[in-house]
Parts: sequence; structure tokens; C-alpha cells
Amino acid sequence: MLFDLKTIKKAIDQVAEEKGIDAGKVLEAIESAIAAAYKKEYEKKGEIVRAKFDVKTGELKFWQIKTVVDETTVRFKTEGEEEEETSDPNPSVDGVEVLPRFNADRHITLEDAKKEKKGTVVGDEIEFPLETHDDFGRIAAQAAKQVVLQRLREAERESIIKEFKGREGEIVSGLVQRMERGNVYVDIGRAVGIMLFNEVIPNERYRIGERLKFYIISVSDDARMPGILLSRSHPKFVTELFKLEIPEIADGSVEIKSIAREPGSRTKIAVASSAEGVDPVGACVGQRGTRVMAVSNELGQEKIDIIEWSEDPARFIASSLSPASVEEVEILPDHQAKVTVPDDQLSLAIGRAGQNVRLAVKLSGWKIDVRGRSTPVEAKIEVTEEAKAGETKE
Repeated sequence: MLFDLKTIKKAIDQVAEEKGIDAGKVLEAIESAIAAAYKKEYEKKGEIVRAKFDVKTGELKFWQIKTVVDETTVRFKTEGEEEEETSDPNPSVDGVEVLPRFNADRHITLEDAKKEKKGTVVGDEIEFPLETHDDFGRIAAQAAKQVVLQRLREAERESIIKEFKGREGEIVSGLVQRMERGNVYVDIGRAVGIMLFNEVIPNERYRIGERLKFYIISVSDDARMPGILLSRSHPKFVTELFKLEIPEIADGSVEIKSIAREPGSRTKIAVASSAEGVDPVGACVGQRGTRVMAVSNELGQEKIDIIEWSEDPARFIASSLSPASVEEVEILPDHQAKVTVPDDQLSLAIGRAGQNVRLAVKLSGWKIDVRGRSTPVEAKIEVTEEAKAGETKE
């Protein structure tokens, strides 16, 4: 049987290029599909058929494959015992696994195998040439098509997963493709990523065809799970955006030491410099605020407070309550701090619905008790497990 070699080669190369799949994988899918069609049309159900397409000559050949077995690997039929048909590769009796039954369609004894090929051992495969047929029929051709499509889908997914597997924690640019039940599907090139409803920025509206940046949370090779999970609400999304916008962070001379975020509303980041003469806050803000503004614009005008990190807890806690001015920070046992602010700064230190002090708690990791100079009213926010989870969200 000969195929139009140019046509087959062209088809293989075209599919490989379009899908980003190795040409060898495409050829394997075609051979598997043709073997399945041949078996469906001409062979018994239990037989194993293999096809081989020669890309040099265009010739197609078929073989029946039998595995070499002995009494240690299969059960042979005893006199008076009835035949049993089972597709289970690991049969069991009363929950105990037993050896599979010898099947002449797919097994060959070691004694007979040595007659075919010297030096054969148990576990080897023996090939028996099959007659070549030109006409597979409509049903068989349809079966071959389905196998090819399935194998190509699997190979394409495998190729995509391999490409993105090492990119968790990176930012990717993509086009909003569609929205379903609160989830957003994003075209990120060769693949479609999914941003689940709990990873979107609250109140952010997405338009089909809109190009945005996304944070890659994870890449799964489990076919039952979404392949590429994306996020715009993850705290580390802000970190990666700063790396893109600020060379000093990208080259390591400025480091983001801590981050606390309430997506769509406000983010606080603490930065420190490891290079002499580099102002970490100034580097992040940029001339006339251009750098931090670029990040804020990508986040839908989310407010960003940039503070300088300090090893001194009192100084760091005071800075974390920015933009409020702090008069005094008293460090107490059990990782607690009492902060005193001017009376006219109390509401600013606490923030709307307690947001400013809540973010300060997440950022610093300290329990903070904020009060005015002449006001006995306290605004005590403790580090809860939820607060910690918000800071270290993975």
C-alpha cells in the first residue's frame, strides 16, 4: 500500500507547525489511527495491531504484536476449564489479584517465540506481518479520524503544558476571550488560560478583545483540571508588575520585602535598598510618580502606598500606617504594638472601614493598637489567620 508521500509529509509538517507539536508525535497519531482502523475492519477485537508509515517511501505496513509469556506471567487454560473474556489487565478473584489468562491473540509462549526469533526472553514483543488492505471503509476511516484528533489534542496540550510549566509566578499578556459564570477565559498565545471568579479584581469589568496582564498561578498537566490558572488579584501580581516597571527591582538593587493587598482598592508594599545611594521609595515612585502610576493604571487605579522597610519594628510599624503621621510606637510583648497618633490623624491612620490599619497589620505582621493622643478610643486590629492568608496567598 502506497500513499501520496508529498501530501502526507506536507500535512504532517503543517499540523506540527500550527499546533507547535513535534512532527514525530503527529506521525505517531496517524499511525495509531490507521492501526485502529485496520483492526476495526479486519482483525479480532483482542489483537494488538501496529502500523508503520515509511516517510521515505510512502509505504504503509501492518503487524500483529504478541507478548512473550510463560507460566510466571499468565495462567494457561486447564482441561475442562471454560474460556473467559475480560478486558481487565489486572484481574482479581475475591479481591486478590491473579495472573491474566493466556490469550492467543496477544500472547505467545516462550517456546513458540524462540522458534520465531532466537534469544527471545519473557516480556519481548514478537511482530507478525499482516496483509495490507487498500480500503478501510467509511466506519474505519471515521474511527481513524477520531483517534488522530484525540491524539493531536493530547499532544498539543502536552506541548503547551511543557512550554508554560516553568513559568509559574510570571506575568503574561493576553486577550480576554470570553466570560462564563464569573470565570474569564484568556487567549495567551498558543494556549487559553482561565482566571477563576475568585482571582478577578473586584468590580473590574472585562471586555472581549481587551488586552491585559495576568499572573500565572499554576500550570497543571492533569487533564481533569484547568491547564493554566491566571490571576489579577494575587498579591504577587503587584510584585511582578513592579519588576517590569522598575529596573532597580529587576536587577535586585531594590527589594520588595513585604506586601499587603486588598485587590481593587489599596496595596501597601515595603521596599529596601541593597545598593548604596539608592533611594528605594524614590526608585519605585519614579519622577513625578510615573513608575507607580503605570502599575496603578494596570490595576484599574488601585491605590499603592510605598514605604521604606526597616529592621527597627517601631520605625517600620510607624511607616506602615502611612499616609498618617505617627507620634509614638510602643513595642509590647507577644508581637504587639501600641501606636499613638495626633487626634486629627486618627481617622486617617485607621482608614475607611479600618482598611489602613488592617493593611498595616498584614504588612508588618504585628498586632497594632492605634489611638489618638487625647482620645481613649482604641482601634485594635489583630493578625488573624485570614489576614496572614491574604498576605501570603499562593
